[in-house]
Amino acid sequence: MAVSMKKHEMPVQDPKERGKNFNEVALGYDEETAVAEAERCLHCKIPKCREGCPVAVHIPEFIEKIKERDFKSAIDIIHETNSLPAICGRVCPQENQCEKHCVLGIKGEPVAIGRLERFAADMAKDEEIKSIEYAPNAKKVAIIGAGPAGLTCAGDLAHKGYRVTIFEALHKAGGVLSYGIPEFRLPKDKVVAKEIEKIEKLGVKIEVNSVIGRLYTVDELMEEDGFDAVFIGTGAGLPKFQGIPGENLSGVYSANEFLTRCNLMKAYDFPNYATPIKVGKKVAVIGGGNVAMDGARTALRLGAENVYIVYRRSMEELPARKEEVEHAKEEGIEFKILTNPTEILGDDNGFVTGLCCVKMELGEPDASGRRRPIAVENSEFNLDVDTVIVAIGTGANPIIANTTKGLDTDKHGHIIADEKTLATSKEGVYAGGDIVTGAATVILAMGAGRTAAKSIDAYLKNK
Repeated sequence: MAVSMKKHEMPVQDPKERGKNFNEVALGYDEETAVAEAERCLHCKIPKCREGCPVAVHIPEFIEKIKERDFKSAIDIIHETNSLPAICGRVCPQENQCEKHCVLGIKGEPVAIGRLERFAADMAKDEEIKSIEYAPNAKKVAIIGAGPAGLTCAGDLAHKGYRVTIFEALHKAGGVLSYGIPEFRLPKDKVVAKEIEKIEKLGVKIEVNSVIGRLYTVDELMEEDGFDAVFIGTGAGLPKFQGIPGENLSGVYSANEFLTRCNLMKAYDFPNYATPIKVGKKVAVIGGGNVAMDGARTALRLGAENVYIVYRRSMEELPARKEEVEHAKEEGIEFKILTNPTEILGDDNGFVTGLCCVKMELGEPDASGRRRPIAVENSEFNLDVDTVIVAIGTGANPIIANTTKGLDTDKHGHIIADEKTLATSKEGVYAGGDIVTGAATVILAMGAGRTAAKSIDAYLKNK
């Protein structure tokens, strides 16, 4: 039987309906569709798809098990290298990683690896996790940050027999999985909480409301509390702004604040939850990444009538996932490309009334490899909006570095770590994820967590 060159479509909520609710947009494959998609896999002798996976999932092997309808074995294979498959299957940019290397993608569409990973994880959502019995003299490891890097590192170290404690600054574990990615892309109770629960069942202890650098320092964890090693996976959660006039007006949000209020603090379900959030009728989101898409689509669901993505380059340079851009367009988000804000306008009471912009054109490539945007003379115009969400990236929170002796950082405040081992300048302390690289993807942070776990294991065995 000839192999289909097109992947099976992902069923989704109708765009007219989903723009009014926070239910998950992508509905997932049913069993028959998943098996049919798995049958497209060519099972290459040298699986290039695996080369594109930051955590090196055994991709052809788990897909083969789905084809055989042995879903328990499929998730067991995934779990050998991936602690959070239900999350990765939903939010990883597979098109730039595993699926990018799929042989079928040369002449057609690659196998839907991410969708199959999600299917396997969802089929196993109620699987029983066996607790680990630790040796009485098991060494202790502290993990700072309960995001994807920290959770992955913790799970891997628990499997290796270490007593692991995660210290999380917020009141709920998950990091960006809980505060950043919206419910309609990543359900919190159905998916995130379940995956974290599995980590805890391994014996990992999670201490929330624990701001390291204030409650304890890294030095105190090691010198007074007896932790033998520390992994720093605090992410990059410090909002960036453009530095243009009007950013202090009422109605201007950083994407971090906007999404945290809505996701972690449940503002979308006000007044059932006590967190208010004010969204006007016309919203501009500055930026073109996944966070900008999340902010725009969230604003729409909170009642905005017109939502604009304001991005200074063209659609070809837009860094957001193709799927997220398509979903945003389907929902009615309007893209103002080759447009750069120069001032946020306000009234006498300090509220946003508009966004002053200038049209751009693309020049020669800059250091990022993308063509540099150049302002077009005499092209200024005002966009009529009453809310502005700034989604142009995040930086490193300096609290850990500023309170830890002997911990080196770069000029941007990111912790310096060895590329191969993730060891920092301080003995016994490792770091990975966005706090080292700057803002990146969930799966790259997880890959860093796995690398750090291996390095910590080797360090403690040789200590």
